[in-house]
Amino acid sequence: MSDATQDPVEEQRFVRDDWYGEEITGRHYLRCEFHEVDFSEAVTRNSTFTDCVFGNVRFNASRHTDSAFTGCSFKRCNFFDAEFTGCKLVGASFSECELRPLRVTGGDWSFAGLAGADLRSVAFHGVRMREADLAGANCADAVFADVDLSGAVLHAVKLARADLRGSDLSALDPVNAELAGAIVSPEQAAVLVTSLGLHVRA
Repeated sequence: MSDATQDPVEEQRFVRDDWYGEEITGRHYLRCEFHEVDFSEAVTRNSTFTDCVFGNVRFNASRHTDSAFTGCSFKRCNFFDAEFTGCKLVGASFSECELRPLRVTGGDWSFAGLAGADLRSVAFHGVRMREADLAGANCADAVFADVDLSGAVLHAVKLARADLRGSDLSALDPVNAELAGAIVSPEQAAVLVTSLGLHVRA
């Protein structure tokens, strides 16, 4: 996704930089570190961050389109009101991050590490999240619409009142998840019933 006309920025360290509202287009950062950087209201387009580390970074109200944060580590970052559209976060990990409210449309978040994350009321639409780690995550009132969760780690995930319609729930064990009030389609209900060892007959 990077701009072929720009050489990648490699192994640089950015500390307390002010990137507020910056337009980041066609850039490529490789194994860089960002600490206490302000990305608030910044916009990334067709930019690539590979194996980068983000610590105490503010992504408040930032917008990301067709960008990649592959293998990146986010610790104590704030994503309040952030949006990701068509982005690739394969293998990204999130630790002690503020992720609410967050909106994700399209893209690939496979293998993302979101264990224990507070994802209440976040929205994922048409996202690929194969083998993502959502163990123990609080996804109450969240939307997972048409999301590929095949192979995802969903042990002890909290999905109370979540809208799960159209998503692949084959990896979900209803016995080891909180599902009170969750919204599913008839087809998904059949999958969940089957996973409980029940047989539906007319």
